[in-house]
Amino acid sequence: MTESDEVRRSDARRNREAILAAALEALTEAPDASLNAIARRAGVANATLYRHFPTREELVLAAYEQEVRKVVDAAGQLLEKQAPIDALRSWVERLAGYAVTKHGLADALRKATSPGRDLSSTDTYTAIVAALDRLLRANISAGSLRPDLDAEDVILALAGLWQLDPAGDWRAQARRIYDIVLGGLRRSP
Repeated sequence: MTESDEVRRSDARRNREAILAAALEALTEAPDASLNAIARRAGVANATLYRHFPTREELVLAAYEQEVRKVVDAAGQLLEKQAPIDALRSWVERLAGYAVTKHGLADALRKATSPGRDLSSTDTYTAIVAALDRLLRANISAGSLRPDLDAEDVILALAGLWQLDPAGDWRAQARRIYDIVLGGLRRSP
């Protein structure tokens, strides 16, 4: 591979990332945002957007899947940098951000997908529960949480995050929800 090939690949990667970031913002704000508007927001030509995402459905799904990946990957990254209990709090904050984003993307996802295509995606749910389980296990090992916790039960307890109003003070409300749930997760003295 030549140096110019590497430059083209890194440019393509940057363009793809810019398109996905712009799509996430635009579609969260307005589910009917045009692909032309997304290309402008990303600072790329329409042809560049279509080269990466030939259809609106592919772009919407890629933006959604990228957000899921970020939430899932954050569990391990946070555990490397923070104490388990702090990593759990930070991860739940990210989960709340994802829930708000998904709320904003819901109409775009519905409009972009064909009938019969399941976006509640067992894979998405399974990946998020597995990330939460990793955080819970780290906290149980550290002695900060009860040993009988099940990640599927805890995700249900956190279900209020999916009801957050993106137009309201959702960050503060997410912290309050987390504090309530954490109270029940802590190991008794």
